[in-house]
Amino acid sequence: MKEERSSALGSKIKQLNFGLLLLVTIMCGIGVAMLYSAANGNMTPWAERHIQRYLVGLILIIVIALIDLRFLLRCAYLLYALNLILLIAVELIGDIGMGAQRWIDLHFIKLQPSEFMKIVLVIALARYFHGRTVEEVVRPIYLLIPILMVLGPVILVMRQPDLGTAGMILLGGGIIFFLAGVKIWKFVTLIIIAVISIPIAWQFLLDYQKRRILIFLNPEIDPLGAGYHLFQSKIALGSGGLFGKGFLNGSQSHLNFLPEKQTDFVFTMLAEEFGLMGGLTVIILFMGIISYGYIISFFIQSQFGRLLTLGMTATIFLYVFINIGMVMGIVPIVGVPLPFVSYGGTALLASMSAIGFIINCYVHRNLKISRFSAGLD
Repeated sequence: MKEERSSALGSKIKQLNFGLLLLVTIMCGIGVAMLYSAANGNMTPWAERHIQRYLVGLILIIVIALIDLRFLLRCAYLLYALNLILLIAVELIGDIGMGAQRWIDLHFIKLQPSEFMKIVLVIALARYFHGRTVEEVVRPIYLLIPILMVLGPVILVMRQPDLGTAGMILLGGGIIFFLAGVKIWKFVTLIIIAVISIPIAWQFLLDYQKRRILIFLNPEIDPLGAGYHLFQSKIALGSGGLFGKGFLNGSQSHLNFLPEKQTDFVFTMLAEEFGLMGGLTVIILFMGIISYGYIISFFIQSQFGRLLTLGMTATIFLYVFINIGMVMGIVPIVGVPLPFVSYGGTALLASMSAIGFIINCYVHRNLKISRFSAGLD
């Protein structure tokens, strides 16, 4: 029995997608370099910790990848419930930082449950739609439970307040609905209702959230105030030119004109130091990671695994698109980090967990799971 288990484990290890692991390692390496630059040529305080968290994340990827996919199916709702409890705990005992209450202090790391909710929600929704037929998915009554599953954490995260993360959770959930076969006209209906509701929703936004939206629509109305972040980001992006100013030579970042250069605006610093070519290289590497996830989904036999893979891939895509889009002025500025590159323990571990689930589905791609299966066969 032990020999059989050892043989099965060895077989799974051999099936790990090392190409995807290599791309993630390269991106984390770029993150270390940029955090080293952000600290003016020092490994502390950011680059050294990023390496440590990468190593923990690498172990996490391998552990997740080797878990039986049927066990993940069985635990999906439990993971969702635990993460929802953590979000409620943030509301009650969470640490306040930068004007928001988003973290739980565990002393060795400040845990941000909203980051993991982006991942856990995908697992829970994949589990729900795995057990539904095509006929059931098109009936509104069967969409009530998953809609509540999405709205619950969205409301809790907006109370922190964190509009950007709440939006990502909502978009990530919407993508799973679409992949599960929900009709387009239902999305169009919701969009129309959302547009009509904008004047009402506007009244519930905080002042800084309103300013960010107004600055997005017209960045020049307050270049030294609310529009400062975006204004400096565009200056840094433009000054990088084709090949950049060189490593450690970015004036906007090293003279501290560029805010949050180690987190939300790390791509801007990279583009200033390595220019358009450096920025395009990073985007191409991200396209490689996203393409891996999309291609892997074609080989997966189970509906749960397919939805899980595409959902995790879409989550990484949303991270990348929103982060790069906001520093370029394409989307409003929100607190969304660049996966594997930006400094932040919870965000890095959440992104690497997503990679772990994608690789898990690849390892178990030939596993067929019945629609009625909720546990280990």
